[in-house]
Amino acid sequence: MTTLQPIIGVAANERRDAGDDMGHMAISYNPSGYIKAVQLVGGLPIMIPIGDPMHAKRYTSMIDKLVLAGGQNVAPEFYGEVETIKSSDYNRERDAFEIALINEAIKQNKPIVGVCRGMQLVNVALGGSLNQQIQNHWQEKAMTQTSHDVLISKHSPLDSIYGRKAHVNSFHRQSLKQLAPQLEVIAKSLDDHIVEAVQSTDSNLRFLGVQWHPDFMYNVRDEDLAFFRYAVFNL
Repeated sequence: MTTLQPIIGVAANERRDAGDDMGHMAISYNPSGYIKAVQLVGGLPIMIPIGDPMHAKRYTSMIDKLVLAGGQNVAPEFYGEVETIKSSDYNRERDAFEIALINEAIKQNKPIVGVCRGMQLVNVALGGSLNQQIQNHWQEKAMTQTSHDVLISKHSPLDSIYGRKAHVNSFHRQSLKQLAPQLEVIAKSLDDHIVEAVQSTDSNLRFLGVQWHPDFMYNVRDEDLAFFRYAVFNL
């Protein structure tokens, strides 16, 4: 008997101007690391483009698991704050649509994986908040290089993948501030104790989020590909 591949919905991003080489065309896209990693471990990825939140229920019904990728800052009005930094790096349409996907995934008992912004957005959707700007967590090194250490909780899913201490990459300017009631911290940065990973404590929600980018490292380090294998088959 052939086992069906899990269908992994990866929420997409948008660029309103793809640059001269694309004739300044707007595009919907997924960073290829998510797609390639899911394929390599045996999943079947599909892209879920930003759209009307009313369509989130139908999209979610078509997938087995939801992946929320990195990208723009989460707009502060979604966690009850006013903007305190000067930034144009927001996409409120994306925020609203992905929050609808999160809510539907919870209703339909579909596991959720959050990477960087994705982890932050789930925290916001569940009632938490963010630090709008932090220092020293956007590395100058290449994406496939690591820049700082994180300490991982014993017996957490990440412990079996990375061990108790891991060296990770870092590309974020926001971080978790108030933790949502349904979540627990399972990793923090060694130097400044920024939240680096969380998981759900609610039996009605299967969620794992990391602040670093295994999608940049899946093809250069076994642990980061193992993260996707766990996400596709074990979460």
